[in-house]
Formats: sequence, structure tokens, C-alpha cells
Amino acid sequence: MEKILLEPGKYYHIYNRGNNGQDIFFENENYVFFLKKYDQYISPVCDTIAWVLLRNHFHFLIYVKNRNDIEMNKLSYNTVEIPKRIDVHLQFGHLFNSYAKAINKRYKRTGSLFEKNFERKEIDNIAYFRQMIHYIHNNPVKHSFSDSASNYAWSSYGSIFSHKPSKLKRSFVHELFPNEDDFHLYHKESLDYKEIQSLTIEY
Repeated sequence: MEKILLEPGKYYHIYNRGNNGQDIFFENENYVFFLKKYDQYISPVCDTIAWVLLRNHFHFLIYVKNRNDIEMNKLSYNTVEIPKRIDVHLQFGHLFNSYAKAINKRYKRTGSLFEKNFERKEIDNIAYFRQMIHYIHNNPVKHSFSDSASNYAWSSYGSIFSHKPSKLKRSFVHELFPNEDDFHLYHKESLDYKEIQSLTIEY
């Protein structure tokens, strides 16, 4: 099935997993390293609204920036020549390739780390965003990595209402939740995700 293109000015749920469901994170420093690479390759071209990293997969809710908003001087490439056009898909490819090469070298492994093509679903209805953020932050609970979204370290949950510096698009999330208490209470609710089933994936 042909993958949809990531278009400027649109929101997407991005996700991928290890090849054949294998682990892609083996220790805490792997998560940190992946986030640094994500910031290097993706932050210049996309705003990040929510994210979670799990042992064998990850989820990101992103907004693809318009050309005029892209920080050209911060773009990183795998080649020394700057391309004539900005390709968000290639930026994700650089992210995955860079991380996979580092992991293979560190753990003396060979072969593909990620599945060949990362999945992406466009989100075009504002009513779905609250559920999508709930879905992403509660993924660790669903997969029994944590007993609550608030207790899991490798997600954006704790950063949404934090005062610490962050590149998260916090203002977007703040508009969806009236206040911090509503944000926390909503994440404790049990949702069936029927309305966003087409925008999610089961691993």
C-alpha cells in the first residue's frame, strides 16, 4: 500500500517499530540518543505535539512546518551537499539511518533495525487531537510498561505543563485542555479509541 506524503501545514501521527517487532531501545541512554537525533533531524522541519518511546516502537504527533517556517540553518543531512528542496521524508530517513547505524555499531549487530517504511496517518479533525494525545501518552500503560501515563519516563506527558525548556508545541496542547487538572484527569480516563481507530496501530 502506497504511503501518504507528509505535506506542509498538516498534522500526522507518526509511528514505527523494530524490524519483526524486535527491540530498538536496549538501555536508557538509547532513548536519550534517539531524542537527540530526533531533535537534530526533525525539529527544524516539524513541530512536535506529543511523543512516546517504548522498547520496540514509538509514536509522535507532529505538525509539518511550512517552508517559510523551516529553520534552514539548523537542517542536518547525511551528505555534505544541501538539497535543492526540503524533503521531510528524507529527514525521517536520516533519523532512522543515523540511529540504526549507531545501535548496530554499539551492540555489534547487523541487519535492519526498523521496519522499512514508517507509518503515518493524517489527522484533519480537531476533535481527534485530545484522544490521540491520550492514546500516545497511555501507550506504556496499554503495553504494561507502566501503571499510569504519569509514571512513564519516556514520553512528553511530564513536559506538557512543565516550566522547563522544551521544544514541544505546548501551546497547542494547552488549547485542547482547559487547565492542568483537566489534562491529568483526562489521561486517567479509559477510552476505547473507536473514533480514532483508523489513526492508530496495534503492536
